Amino acid sequence: MSQSLTDFSGLIRSVQKSAVHLEMRDGYGVNNETKGFAEWKQGHRLNPDDRASWWRPWLDLVQEVTAKGVLIRRARVISEPVSDYIAFEHSFTFTNVMAGEQVRWLPRRQASDLVLPGNDFWLFDGKLVQFNIFDGVGRWVHTDQTEDPSVTAHCTAAFEAVWERGIPHEKYTV
Repeated sequence: MSQSLTDFSGLIRSVQKSAVHLEMRDGYGVNNETKGFAEWKQGHRLNPDDRASWWRPWLDLVQEVTAKGVLIRRARVISEPVSDYIAFEHSFTFTNVMAGEQVRWLPRRQASDLVLPGNDFWLFDGKLVQFNIFDGVGRWVHTDQTEDPSVTAHCTAAFEAVWERGIPHEKYTV
């Protein structure tokens, strides 16, 4: 399934209670991050005090939805030592937190006994799972959605297991 940012924004806005996101890759080839990643590799870091320089539409959306009382949580399963991409992500995750998202990091070695799905996913209100399918170099390919109760139950359990063990962003250093 192909999905536009507008469609995804509508989906997030429709959430009543919670949206959780499990990320399990050590690198993504997301087009809108290419420039920022290159700049980060050259030493550029976002200044938390210069909000205008880093605030973006995703953060507006998170702030809008969390202001309605929706809980947005993101958990990342990562290898250590972390890849350059994960260090890059970590460097700007404070923006997600400032917008209202809760974020935790779980070193992969602490997830060996967990049963996790094969793909990253979003779970909306515990009822709809959207799997994000990426190719071998981390480029987004498409999404698959399901409301199958057994799949949503598996994804709920997987996310909560990672969340329980995860280290809050404020306490995790790379």
